[in-house]
Amino acid sequence: MDQHELNNLKRWFADYCRSFYSLNQEDQRNISLKEDHTRNVCRNIVQIARGISLDDAQVTLAEAIALYHDIGRFPQYQKFKTFKDSVSVNHAALGAKVLIKDKVLEGLPKHEQDIIIRTVALHNVYSIPGGLDENNLLFLKLVRDADKLDIWRVAIEYYGQPEDGRASAVGLGLPDFPGYSPEVLTALKNEQMVQLSTLKTLNDFKLLQLAWIYDLNFASSLRILVSRKYIDGIAATLPRTSEISGALETLRGYVQEGLGGN
Repeated sequence: MDQHELNNLKRWFADYCRSFYSLNQEDQRNISLKEDHTRNVCRNIVQIARGISLDDAQVTLAEAIALYHDIGRFPQYQKFKTFKDSVSVNHAALGAKVLIKDKVLEGLPKHEQDIIIRTVALHNVYSIPGGLDENNLLFLKLVRDADKLDIWRVAIEYYGQPEDGRASAVGLGLPDFPGYSPEVLTALKNEQMVQLSTLKTLNDFKLLQLAWIYDLNFASSLRILVSRKYIDGIAATLPRTSEISGALETLRGYVQEGLGGN
C-alpha cells in the first residue's frame, strides 16, 4: 500500500463519519469522540511501528488498519446508543462486515485486504488467538497497543469532566460509586487482565484499564505510556487505599522491567 492509496481510504473514512453526524448534542459528542479516537490511534500506530523499525510499506498498512479498526462503532452507536458490545453488537466483527459489504478495500492487493479485515475483526478480543501467521500477528499486536494508548487518553479526559460534559457512552453505564470490587483489584495485583463481565463500578473499569498494560506488546508502546503519564492520570481518580497503592507499585515495577529489557 502506498500513500496515495492510504489517502483514498482516509477520504472514505471522513465521508463515512459525516454520514453519522447528528444535531443531537449527546449523539454528536459520542460520534466525534470515536472519530477523534481513530485519528489518534493512527498517530499512535505510526509511532509504535517506527519505534520497532518497520519499513514504510508496513507503516502505511498499519495506519490503514488503525483507520478502520473502530469503523463498527458508528453503526453500533447509531442503532444501540452504546459502545458496550455485550448489550449491543461486537463492534469489531461489525466493522469487518462494513469493510466487506461496502467494498472499501477494493483495489488493494488481496493479501492486504485480508490482513486489514482479519485485524479489524480481532482487535478487541480478550487475548490474541493462536494460529495467526507472522504478518497478522504483528499488525494485530500493533493496533491493540495503539488502541489502548488512546483509550487511556479518552478515559482520563472523561474522568476529569463534569457529568453533563462527558461523552456518555465512554463509561459503559457503570455507576460512579466510591468503592471497587476485590476480585478486580486482585487481578491487577496478580498481573492479570480483567474480564469486562466482572465490573460493577466505574472504579472497576479504571482498574481494568490499568490491567491492559500487561497486554502491551512493544517497548515503544511502554515508552509512550510512560511519557504521557497515563498510569498517574488514572491513579489520581482512584480511591487512595493501601491495596490500590500496592497494585500500582506492582504495575509500575512491571513497566520499568519492560523498559529495562529493551
